Amino acid sequence: MKGILVIIDGMGDLPNKLLGEKTPLEDADTPNMDFLATRGEMGLLYPVKPGFIPESDEAIVSIFGNDLMFSTRGQLEARGAGIDLTRGDLAMRVNFATIDSLEDKNIIDRRAGRTLTTEEAEILAKALNKINLPCKFVFEPTVQHRAVLVFRGGFSDNITGNDATYVQGKSKEVNKISNCKPMDEEDNSQYSANIVNEFIGKAFEILNKHPINNERRRKGLLPANYLLVRGAGSEKPKLKPYKKWLSPSYMPLEIGFSEVCGMKVVTFDYPKLESLDSYENLYEGLEKACNFSIKALKKNHKDFDYAYIHIKETDLPGHDNKPVEKKTMIEYIDKTLIKFIRKFAPPNKIKVLITADHSTPCKLKHHSADPVPVLFYNNSIPKEKKFSEKEAARGTLGRINGKDLFKKIGFNK
Repeated sequence: MKGILVIIDGMGDLPNKLLGEKTPLEDADTPNMDFLATRGEMGLLYPVKPGFIPESDEAIVSIFGNDLMFSTRGQLEARGAGIDLTRGDLAMRVNFATIDSLEDKNIIDRRAGRTLTTEEAEILAKALNKINLPCKFVFEPTVQHRAVLVFRGGFSDNITGNDATYVQGKSKEVNKISNCKPMDEEDNSQYSANIVNEFIGKAFEILNKHPINNERRRKGLLPANYLLVRGAGSEKPKLKPYKKWLSPSYMPLEIGFSEVCGMKVVTFDYPKLESLDSYENLYEGLEKACNFSIKALKKNHKDFDYAYIHIKETDLPGHDNKPVEKKTMIEYIDKTLIKFIRKFAPPNKIKVLITADHSTPCKLKHHSADPVPVLFYNNSIPKEKKFSEKEAARGTLGRINGKDLFKKIGFNK
């Protein structure tokens, strides 16, 4: 193996009062990342380009050298969830969410309080799959509040989602739902938007009065009574091939992306959310992800040139304004996965690239355009450094756009 890429989702942050005006990464105890930084180079990465606020799919598509116009999140997530797609099938990423009513259109919580159990999601999905529409469709729950929705047939993907917060390259909290709208004047785009809106309206009627949500209200929990959809796609993404890569992946987006790129995907079943403590579930998932990645590297390093490891859990504390949780997760990744890589890479002459797909500052609770720190271990002459946003800003790699990253540092040769 020549190189290992580790993307720590949403790792980038801003100074936080709870951490003494340090970022979670800066305040974290990360001796293993610091070791690699001491023997490498650092810089700042704009996952797409300066001023652009990326979603995770946009960031990884760009970092791997692709144009955003050739990919959609819905297609990647549906493929990653194991749904067979044919050209013209309209795929969308979905959140179970909470709204007050279709009349007032206020979004109460975009993730139904992060308390929707796996069993509840599966029961609700079964009810949704019985909706009567003039076309076939598949609704598939994935992890926690997430799901994918696929409409079968010759649909247009030139439509918006129904959550104005998610607009490509921008991030502005909008707490009102809207209808999906066509983005051109084609009849098929209008028809496609109408079908999605019809489904969402019927879904609300089912979800809002479903026994699962009545019981959740009785317990003082937010009902999962609405679906937020985004990332419409009806064409298979056209991405650069990375056939000599290993991808230990476990979230639908990263699985789908890796499969479309031709990587060898190895995966595991993410732990089910069975209690009200979503963070207990996240820590369980984080532990499993780090251990699984280590085992995958040990078993497969002789058969592949590169590995792509994407750790998801660190993004969520950013969205929830929990800087201490984010710091704790970064420290766990360092003392498990990165500790192994620190011992594994040098004797095998493996280059290591550690970065994030975007910044998710805790005090903002959503993605930002701030650049993310990049660490490139290449066994250079040791010089004491700490891996952090502040140190990376002074690094010799300078500032890099996502699409130029691999070429800039000579990765993936």
